[in-house]
Amino acid sequence: MNTTAVIEKINTGALDARFVALYGKEALTAQRARYIKAIEEFAALYGAERDVYLLSVAGRSELAGNHTDHNRGAVIAASIDLDIIAVAAKTEGSVVRVKSEGYPEDVVDIADFRTPREARFSKSDAIIAGMCAGLAKKGYRTGGFVAYTTSSVLKGSGLSSSAAFEDMIGNIQNHLYNAGKISNVEIAKIAQFAENEFFGKPCGLMDQMACAVGGIIAIDFKNNTKPVIEKIDFDITAAGYNLCIVNTGGNHADLTPDYAAVPAEMKAVAAALGASVLRELDEKTVLAAAPRLRQTLGDRAVLRALHFFAENRRVAAGKQALLDGNLPAFFENVLASGRSSFCYLQNVYTTKNVAEQGLSLALCLAERTLEEKSAAWRVHGGGFAGTIQAFVKAEDVAEFRAVMDNVFGEGACMVLRVRREGATLVC
Repeated sequence: MNTTAVIEKINTGALDARFVALYGKEALTAQRARYIKAIEEFAALYGAERDVYLLSVAGRSELAGNHTDHNRGAVIAASIDLDIIAVAAKTEGSVVRVKSEGYPEDVVDIADFRTPREARFSKSDAIIAGMCAGLAKKGYRTGGFVAYTTSSVLKGSGLSSSAAFEDMIGNIQNHLYNAGKISNVEIAKIAQFAENEFFGKPCGLMDQMACAVGGIIAIDFKNNTKPVIEKIDFDITAAGYNLCIVNTGGNHADLTPDYAAVPAEMKAVAAALGASVLRELDEKTVLAAAPRLRQTLGDRAVLRALHFFAENRRVAAGKQALLDGNLPAFFENVLASGRSSFCYLQNVYTTKNVAEQGLSLALCLAERTLEEKSAAWRVHGGGFAGTIQAFVKAEDVAEFRAVMDNVFGEGACMVLRVRREGATLVC
């Protein structure tokens, strides 16, 4: 179906059911306009007569398990209604062209860029190459395509913009060349490979998995090749609460060494005790070795390791609380997670720039605004800059949003909904 036909389909309401399922009724008009604009941009760049696909990949919110996935821990995460969308079409040959709104076009010959290039670390063309190389390595078909993408998942927002982009490249190849037969779990694993090996950023698997799979999921990475994924059927909105994400304005762009130090220090503790990751050890072993570990690795590494073990317990307790529909118990774990991340994991600000502490300030304001209410708040995602998360009663959202927007700017507080689909073909 060419671009004119797809626009006609949107205008006549033929895709309304898909849009409502992904974004909610109240967003229908805005999403119709958003998709039409994206199709028009695609047509201007690549031609109106191509047969096009519309695709979407959700952003994600980590609900429990801060910095546990990279040491094969457990997490709870949810896909959200902020997403990256793509208009894509097949082309002859092996060249992939992707134009993302607000960024220069990436042009990658995937037949040539098949191994990591250090000079391309942290560049989006490396993600494209890494995803296609990873798919080919697993025996899947890959081919050339052109795509225009636009994203409501802000870069550096802690909502996994890079993971959503990785999953999108996999999603496009899946539907253009593999008849949609690659599972979203498999796409997420390949996305982790692309980010680690081609993009040059150490990461766990939670971000890619949560963006791809959809809904609220508990993931146990004890066996990293076969993570245990459990869907949790709990509707936070129906329970009278909103998931609020506050963007403090910091950007992750120059913070890779801070992120990399977290898994590196945890793994250094594991290695000192004869293991590859902390999940292979128990807490008692680490505590018994603490005097020696302090001398060889420093106190922060020990603190981060102890956070890992406690956070894993909180994930288990939080999962059970959601399964039981016990929000007070879930909130208790959220608050405890936030305290541990601030005090022991220490990912709320970078020591390279202590004058800038947007996350610390947002957490302080959240506590002042919500401490007498039924609510919970914590640092969200990788940390060091970006976002905090808060679970706020519907009647308290206006006050909370006003406080946050006053300090961090209009629109800083985003009120989100959990969506049931992660990486998907829209049309």
